[in-house]
Amino acid sequence: MRESRSYKVFKVFNVTFLLFIVFITLYPFLNVVAQSFSSEAYINSGKVSLFPRGFNVETYKTISKDNMFWLNYKNTIIYTVVGTVISMFMTTIFAYALSKKRLMGRKFLTMFAVFTMFFSGGLIPNYVLINSLGFNNTMWALVVPGAISIYNMLIMKSFFENMPEELEEAAAIDGLNTYGILLRIILPLSKAVMATMVLFYAVGHWNSWFPAFLYLDKKELFPVTIYLRNMIAGATSGATAGATSADNLTQIAANIKSVTMVLTILPILTIYPFVQRYFVTGIMLGSVKQ
Repeated sequence: MRESRSYKVFKVFNVTFLLFIVFITLYPFLNVVAQSFSSEAYINSGKVSLFPRGFNVETYKTISKDNMFWLNYKNTIIYTVVGTVISMFMTTIFAYALSKKRLMGRKFLTMFAVFTMFFSGGLIPNYVLINSLGFNNTMWALVVPGAISIYNMLIMKSFFENMPEELEEAAAIDGLNTYGILLRIILPLSKAVMATMVLFYAVGHWNSWFPAFLYLDKKELFPVTIYLRNMIAGATSGATAGATSADNLTQIAANIKSVTMVLTILPILTIYPFVQRYFVTGIMLGSVKQ
């Protein structure tokens, strides 16, 4: 089929527009990466844009020697893995139960869940609750209160509802109970939406800092996002980040924030390409009804 002239013009315009969107989206990230490898003189004079100027890795060396940074980094990995596992378990069983029309009180439970998207107890009641449960200065204060995202649960619920009922009926005839059907039939067919939800939860837990700011008092329990937050707020200086000489302080002060940001987002950038192919599929399958 021969393309019309107007369609060719549209394609050129569309590609140009999308490339522009990609550029303005990537520019801040590329600028941070460039600053992390640039020297202090070029950074302070505002001459760093997309490429490093006066290549320098002194701050990377300094950060790599800071034991607190790596301890907080390890904490973040643990919190993210444990939090994602808990969130996926609770979201999956809740969504699967609500997807069944035979569930007694299904509409009430769905409306109750949706209600929590718009109304909450507030900051102080949440803090009092966490404190009364004894979760202060523990990992559970970060991974339990927000274990279920109602938005993610509704997407997964819609995905389960679109699955043919004949599959479950055939499995039940073969002798599988409800748990067997979920584990051996439903979940293997739900890789797209499961991978998408894992990505959502993992990114959310990795970037989270406010719950840790509220509920954790010990530095050795902080996630790396609190380390970064303190860096940006000025609570951590180049000297406390492991600098050993006054000559390095000006260089470290110039790009320590950008270096920490680059090191913080690397794991997510590494994981994302492996689940990206499931991303659009998972969202669409969970949002379109037959």
